[in-house]
Amino acid sequence: MSELQSSQSLIADNKANIHDFADVSPKAELGKGVCVGSGAVIGPDVIVGPNTWIGPNVIIEGKVKIGSNNKIFPGACIGLEPQDLKYRGDSTDVLIGDNNTFRECVTINRATFEGEKTIVGNQNLLMAYSHLGHNCDIGNSVVIANSVQIAGHVVVEDRAVIGGCLGIHQFVHIGYLAMVGGMTRVDRDVPPYCLAEGHPGRMRGLNQVGIKRQNIDKENKEEYLQLKRIWNLLFKSEYVISDGLKMARQENLLQSSARLCGFIELSIGKGRRGPMPYYISTNK
Repeated sequence: MSELQSSQSLIADNKANIHDFADVSPKAELGKGVCVGSGAVIGPDVIVGPNTWIGPNVIIEGKVKIGSNNKIFPGACIGLEPQDLKYRGDSTDVLIGDNNTFRECVTINRATFEGEKTIVGNQNLLMAYSHLGHNCDIGNSVVIANSVQIAGHVVVEDRAVIGGCLGIHQFVHIGYLAMVGGMTRVDRDVPPYCLAEGHPGRMRGLNQVGIKRQNIDKENKEEYLQLKRIWNLLFKSEYVISDGLKMARQENLLQSSARLCGFIELSIGKGRRGPMPYYISTNK
């Protein structure tokens, strides 16, 4: 029987179980049904919610609060000091919600300055060897594939999908239901509902697969058609994006288009990296 399978039976019995070869601080708070594998290290400022499985050789240090029903696979490191030269030893946080899966050797750094947080929401999947830098904010139902390296202060909104083996620049924002193809260089914002890929990264159109999975095109066809029209106005018309936004705002925008325009307005503002440009083929 695998360690994960055996832990599930312990969770069913509502008993916290700590392997004899784990190093768990007596000050750590572990909820009912928590299972801690061999060689795991859990520090004194860690709080773990019920029914969370912590695999072998996992390290959780610093001020870390983890919700319920999470799975943390072998070798993951959560809450260690940020890889930031500005860090001066401040007591900072990592907050993790419920029903997340962190695969092998995932690393999540805590924030840099006092009062700041690195945040992961609910029902996310971070695949093996992915890295989440300091001060990042990951929403809900996000998929981050293998070996994705996310720098500090990155925001990833709900239901985004990030392909494998890529890097995301500091302060980039990835919008709701966006999809980023594997090995893309992500140095600009990716707006909601958009598909981006390439090196350098470029928008290729709407994320039709994600839109279909959420039934946006079927449940409200008017909303979907408006989203397509507004997207074309912003990224494929002869208008600069600021003028396109002014024209779009003259319409009665439905939810998807309003979300897209709101994201773009913030993205082109001061202190942001701006949206990825649209890919224009040079082939005739």
